Amino acid sequence: MNPANLPFDSEAMLQGLRGWVECESPTWDAGAVNRMLDFAARDMAIMGATIERIAGRQGFGDVIRARFPHPKQGEPGILIAGHMDTVHPVGTIEKLKWRREGNKCYGPGIYDMKGGNYLSLEAIRQLARAAFTTPLPITVLFTPDEEVGTPSTRDIIEAEAARNKYVLVPEPGRADNGVTTGRYAIARFNLEATGRPSHAGATLSAGRSAIREMARQILAIDAMTTDDCTFSVGVVHGGQWVNCVATTATGEALSMAKRQADLDRGVERMLALSGTTNDVTFKVTRGVTRPVWEPDAGTMALYEKARGIAKSLGAELPHASAGGGSDGNFTGAMGIPTLDGLGVRGGNGHTLEEYIEVESLVERGRLMAGLLATLE
Repeated sequence: MNPANLPFDSEAMLQGLRGWVECESPTWDAGAVNRMLDFAARDMAIMGATIERIAGRQGFGDVIRARFPHPKQGEPGILIAGHMDTVHPVGTIEKLKWRREGNKCYGPGIYDMKGGNYLSLEAIRQLARAAFTTPLPITVLFTPDEEVGTPSTRDIIEAEAARNKYVLVPEPGRADNGVTTGRYAIARFNLEATGRPSHAGATLSAGRSAIREMARQILAIDAMTTDDCTFSVGVVHGGQWVNCVATTATGEALSMAKRQADLDRGVERMLALSGTTNDVTFKVTRGVTRPVWEPDAGTMALYEKARGIAKSLGAELPHASAGGGSDGNFTGAMGIPTLDGLGVRGGNGHTLEEYIEVESLVERGRLMAGLLATLE
C-alpha cells in the first residue's frame, strides 16, 4: 500500500476540521470539552469504531476510547493519543475567527491539537476506503485535560499505552517538518502567600500584604532560571478589596528541564521557598509533573520507520527532543515506542494568531497512514 496513492483532499479535510475548531473546548469548561468529544465520537462511530465513554473526574471532561474493527481486535496494536482540550476560552472564536489566508488557516485549537487529531482519523478513513487491513489493530484515545498537565487522565493513558505496541501522538509538527522523539521534564507548583489584613487607608502599617510577598517571590522564582532548568510564574490571584491589605494571594509556577536530575534539583529549590518572612507565610506545594522522556532504541526504530515513509513521499523528516510537555512524556517514559509531533505544521499556538499550514494536512495524513499501514 503506497500512501501517496490515497486520495487525501485538503479542502475536504478543512471542511470537516472547521466543525471541530468552531466547537470550542477550553480545559476548564467540562461541558464544552464534552461537546467536542461528542463531535469526535460521532465521526468515529460513522467510521465503524466501537466507542467507549469514560466519565470525567476532578471537574474535567470525559475520555473517549475508540477501537476500530480488526481481525486481531484485543491484541496489542497502535494507540493514537490526542487531547481535545484547548487553552482558548469559549468566545475566542469571535476574536480568532476561522479564516483561510493562502496556505494558512486560523482558529482556536486548530494547531494544538485538533488539526493533528483530525488528520489521524482521516488516515484511518482513507485506509478503510481503500479496503486495506492494517497489520495491527488501532485504538484512538481522546482526553480532556492535557493543557493543565493531564491530572485526571494520566492513569488511563498509561494503562491504554501498556496494552499496545506503539503510541503515536499527533501533537503539532516541528517547523522544520520534524517529529518529536523525546520531551523535557516538567513540574507545576501551587503558590500561596498568607499575610495579615488591615484597612489600607486608616491602618496600612498594621497589615502585612500577601500580594507584596507574592510579588517578591515571583521575582525570586524567575531569577532561578538557568540553561539547565527554567522557572516561570504564569497565574496569579490576590486580594478582594483595594481598601484592604491583602490577606491571601495564590499563583501557579512551571519548571522545565532537559534532564530529570536537573528538574529534581529545581523541585527542591522551589519547595525550599516555603517559610515565613515579616509575618507573611509563603507556601509552595508540588502539582502535576511530567517525567523526562528520553528516546530509547524502540522509539528510534519507530522514528526510522517514519523517516523511511516520509522519504518515499519525497520529504525529509528530522527529529529532536522538545520542550512543552505532552502525553508522550508518560508513554515514552514507560519505555513504549512513542513518536510525537506527528500533527500539522503551523505556528502561534496558544495565541490569538494560531494557524496551520493547510498543505500539511495531506502531507501528515499520508505519513500517519503509512505508519498505520506498515507497523507490525
